[in-house]
Amino acid sequence: MEFETVMQELEALGKERTKKIYISNGAHDPLFGVATGAMKPIAKKIKTNQSLAEKLYATGNYDAMYFAGIIADPKAMNESDFDRWMDGAYFYMLSDFVVAVTLSESDISQAVADKWISSGSELRMSAGWSCYCWLLGNRKDSEFSEIKISNMLDTVKNSIQDAPDRTKSAMNNFLYTVGISYLPLHEKAVEIAKEIGIVEIKRDKKKSSILNAYDSIQKEIERGRIGFKRKYVRC
Repeated sequence: MEFETVMQELEALGKERTKKIYISNGAHDPLFGVATGAMKPIAKKIKTNQSLAEKLYATGNYDAMYFAGIIADPKAMNESDFDRWMDGAYFYMLSDFVVAVTLSESDISQAVADKWISSGSELRMSAGWSCYCWLLGNRKDSEFSEIKISNMLDTVKNSIQDAPDRTKSAMNNFLYTVGISYLPLHEKAVEIAKEIGIVEIKRDKKKSSILNAYDSIQKEIERGRIGFKRKYVRC
């Protein structure tokens, strides 16, 4: 399928209501307002196409960028490719749900995520922490260093309340994900989550979001979901 055809099909799927929702979360023009589920039939036709993904991502159109993540070949991307994608990720729905997701399926995921976490840049840090959420929720526990994840929990404990808002949200999600999906440190994650308590995320012109990883983990414990792993990360 050609680039122009994909753009036309995405535009035809756009809905004004969806567009407004995306804009309220930080997206800006150009975008069509395509529901992610509506992209699946096009993705099934294309499957994986890295060159097309690159063209779509470069448009700056939110829907095209999101679709690029669905059809990308993460194993064909190197560190500079992911850095370039992060440069174009202007808000969290791109950094955390497109770039971080794509990175999580690559062989260099942890190395790149580690670099972003230590970058000091809000969305890069957010993407780094989010990548670990996708990784921990999908891959076997044996693929991770327990010492490393334990040190990351300590970092969350010591710095989450002072982190930028998007990073704070991703760190909270990391704490929750370790508590649910990484059994070796389940108890430590629960203890730290209880100690941290409420995490407030301020939102422009909206009411603050109140996060509580401890309560969220407890709900999953009650549902018997400890040890949960996703079968797939991307759509």
